[in-house]
Amino acid sequence: MHIDHIGIAVADLESAVKTYETILNSPCSKREIVESEKVETAFFQTGESKVELLGATSEDSVIAKYIAKKGQGLHHVAFEVDDIYAELDRLRGEGFTVLNEQPKDGADNKLVAFVHPKDNAGVLVELCQTKK
Repeated sequence: MHIDHIGIAVADLESAVKTYETILNSPCSKREIVESEKVETAFFQTGESKVELLGATSEDSVIAKYIAKKGQGLHHVAFEVDDIYAELDRLRGEGFTVLNEQPKDGADNKLVAFVHPKDNAGVLVELCQTKK
């Protein structure tokens, strides 16, 4: 397992992309809309890991609701796993609250599933596996 990316919820994706391009002194490496989540993502490669900016494409998206409740900032930490199904079963067995019965399609050609922040010191954890 390694950190695949850090997800950051932003109110203005265009502005945030410019900010992170300046901070990281590097252009955005990939942008993608995930229709099912009503989110647009912008990725920045930072060594082995990435920074993922998350902007809502609809007022009723999870990201829009998150920003309305908690403001902009850290949304999740994503860990790349070899077998997402086995890891979900393992975490359920350890008593963690898994928010997805089955992994779903996410950005960056990944299967994703989330573990509730109440079990992780208030941090939403994403498990991700590259689709084969």
